[in-house]
Amino acid sequence: MRLAVFASGEGTNFQAILDAIDAGTLPAEAVCCVSNTPDAGALSRAKHHNVPTEVIAPASFDTAASFGHALLDALRAYDVTFVALAGYMQKIPPTVVEAYRGSMTNIHPALLPAFGGQGMYGMHVHRAVLEYGVHWTGATVHLVDEEYDHGPIVLQEPVPVYADDTPDALADRVREVEHQLYPEALRLFAEDRVHQDGRTIRIQDAAPRRSPTDSD
Repeated sequence: MRLAVFASGEGTNFQAILDAIDAGTLPAEAVCCVSNTPDAGALSRAKHHNVPTEVIAPASFDTAASFGHALLDALRAYDVTFVALAGYMQKIPPTVVEAYRGSMTNIHPALLPAFGGQGMYGMHVHRAVLEYGVHWTGATVHLVDEEYDHGPIVLQEPVPVYADDTPDALADRVREVEHQLYPEALRLFAEDRVHQDGRTIRIQDAAPRRSPTDSD
């Protein structure tokens, strides 16, 4: 797996991916980090790990199509075989989605399809979760399609919501789960164990995943 990671912010999920590669638990090579903003913390993490970086800002292009062509040119230059969106705050152009259909994932800080869609990212998600009063949230890794947070779900992990939670406290617990879940999902793709049947994702030789209500 020749992996490109797209990130707009601090890049903690990118760091978790790099750590999994370094530990030998993710059979992949991070060949580039792409950001839409030059001050993204993820770019510093990439440079620290000698991963090439590309800053491709949508505002630099007249059309979404030309922005998409620039992204594709960069991905082809690094011979990228898989794209992982990790806190990338920009909609992926349709040409890029089509080129990497089935080989592009995103991680979302909630249990999709709840609390997803346009405008639902970062702390906006955690505030919405608390305002709605749900008892469980979590993290979701899904394939990317043309709509926000819509592609088939690959893996999910629940996180409890406590009565005295703040958005920051909830975000910290969800982030811990994300850092485990995303490298795990990418490993399944790298090992060619992910099989799609419409909207259903089947994991080859998958161990049963426990329900949060299961007892020991």
